[in-house]
Amino acid sequence: MTVHAIIGGTGLTQLSGFKMQRAQLIDTPYGRPSGEILRGEYSGREVLFLARHGHPHRIPPHQVNYRANLWALRQAGAEAILAINAVGGIHSAMGSGHFCVPHQIVDYTYGREHTFFEGDIDHVTHIDFSYPYDEALRERLIGALAAEGYAFSSHGVYGCTQGPRLETVAEITRMERDGCDIVGMTGMPEAALARELNLPYACLALVVNPAAGKASGVITMTEIEAALAAGIGKARQVLANVLAT
Repeated sequence: MTVHAIIGGTGLTQLSGFKMQRAQLIDTPYGRPSGEILRGEYSGREVLFLARHGHPHRIPPHQVNYRANLWALRQAGAEAILAINAVGGIHSAMGSGHFCVPHQIVDYTYGREHTFFEGDIDHVTHIDFSYPYDEALRERLIGALAAEGYAFSSHGVYGCTQGPRLETVAEITRMERDGCDIVGMTGMPEAALARELNLPYACLALVVNPAAGKASGVITMTEIEAALAAGIGKARQVLANVLAT
C-alpha cells in the first residue's frame, strides 16, 4: 500500500484527525527540514505529515528548505506527495473558497535551491518536467472534490512567485497574459524536486483571495485568514477521501 506524505501549507500546520505514532527530525545532506516528519494514521492509512512553513507558521516561502523537506520525506518512506497550497485567484472562476487541481506551473522564483543535481555529481541530469503533476494523483483529488460536492476546477496553471510580499497589479496582469490561473509562493521548486526524486506529486490549491487588481481595494490578511478558516476543513475532508480510495 502506497505511503502518502501530506505537505501542509498556510493554514494547515496541523492535521485534525491525524493519529500520530511517531515524530522524527531527519537531518539531510541539505540541512534540516521545516520541522519534524510526523508518522501516523489518517483516514485508516499510514501517512506522513510535514508543515511546510514549520509549526507554528514561521518560515517564509522563499526561505523554506524545499530540498531538505523532500529528501526527508523520501527517507521517512514517502512514496507519493499530496501538497496543500493557499493561493490567489487570477482567473475569474477562481474566487475565494474555490479549489483548483493545477495541471501546469510557471516558475517566477529566483535564488532558491532548486535541484539535487548540482555540486559534486557524477553526471548532469535533465529531468523531463513537461507535465509537472502526477496525473493519477490529480485524478484522485478531482474525484474526491467531486464526491464532496465542493466548487473546484480540474485544471489550472499555477504561477509561483518569490514572496513573501504579494504581487503588484502589473505583475498579475503579466501572469494572466502568460496563462496563469492562480498565484502562490510555494509550488516551486517543490514540484520539480519531487520529480527529481521520482515521487509522484500533486497539488490541492485553495483560493484564499482575489489576486492583485482582481477585486476593489487592497488584499488584507484578515480576508485571507477568513478564507483559510472556511476552506481548510474542506481540504482535510478531500485528503481523507483521497486516502480512503
